[in-house]
Amino acid sequence: MREGLDRIAAAMRADEWGVAEEAGLTPTQLHALTFVAGRGDAGMRLRAVAEHLGVTQPTATDSIAALVRKGLVIKLPDAQDKRAVAIRVTQAGCDVVRAIGLAMTSAERALETLSPQEQQTLLDLIIKTIRALQQAKAIPPQRLCVTCRHFRPYAHEDAELPHHCALVDAAFGGRHLRLDCAEHDPAPQPAREAAWSLFARRAPEPAGPGA
Repeated sequence: MREGLDRIAAAMRADEWGVAEEAGLTPTQLHALTFVAGRGDAGMRLRAVAEHLGVTQPTATDSIAALVRKGLVIKLPDAQDKRAVAIRVTQAGCDVVRAIGLAMTSAERALETLSPQEQQTLLDLIIKTIRALQQAKAIPPQRLCVTCRHFRPYAHEDAELPHHCALVDAAFGGRHLRLDCAEHDPAPQPAREAAWSLFARRAPEPAGPGA
């Protein structure tokens, strides 16, 4: 299994280099830009960028400095601490992120060959793997639906729209579970564990041969 994951990761890294080069960026700069853009007008501190990217603070500093020179992000006084600096995306940076989002990579084309049920199974497994990595503190916390205080797993009988988002008061399906939601609000530990237990227990299992 590890060899297979390594091959997929290698293909995705090649995709990242191609997309980044098209935008005149390095993969690290591209990741930093998309991360900051996804955090809205409040901006992000440099330490948070470094933690999200899994790089040292000097490496993150270099990447942000390059993005500032290109006019894709700006540095402003932090709204909560005037002594600190917040990094915020510019309109030009938003345009780059939007253009990148429209380009389909080879990995995404490969995913398109999977059936809807296979894509749903893969998403469920990715969510479980990310949560396990978070629990082990191997990666920074991600803004997953399943760890949000607004998430109500299997609140509806509708098989197509079983989950509920209390923030927007709407039902939604498994295919719409987000791995990075801008409106994410971390649930308290007991509520998070209870929601996860219900979600993991009732998540669809992969179909067997001939199913």
